[in-house]
Amino acid sequence: MKKIEIIPLAEKKAERRGISQEWIKETIRLPAQVVEGYGGRKVAHRKYMIQNKEYLLRVIYEESKESYEVVSAYLTSQIERYWMEGKDEN
Repeated sequence: MKKIEIIPLAEKKAERRGISQEWIKETIRLPAQVVEGYGGRKVAHRKYMIQNKEYLLRVIYEESKESYEVVSAYLTSQIERYWMEGKDEN
């Protein structure tokens, strides 16, 4: 299993946004969907319920043979803006 590394800036921003490292790791290991990001990066999607409202966690990462390097993560309520129909991986 590949190692998941969260760069310090992404870790700090995720903490400020109330996103746990467990959610980030779960989203990379068990994504509901993965889409192409900018510059060859990938974006893992997973939905979470927070206070009875559905949010999409987007984890932006770079993948190498040995690891996933997380460069950003954020929650959005604009699921339909980012969700790619027909791209579910589960």
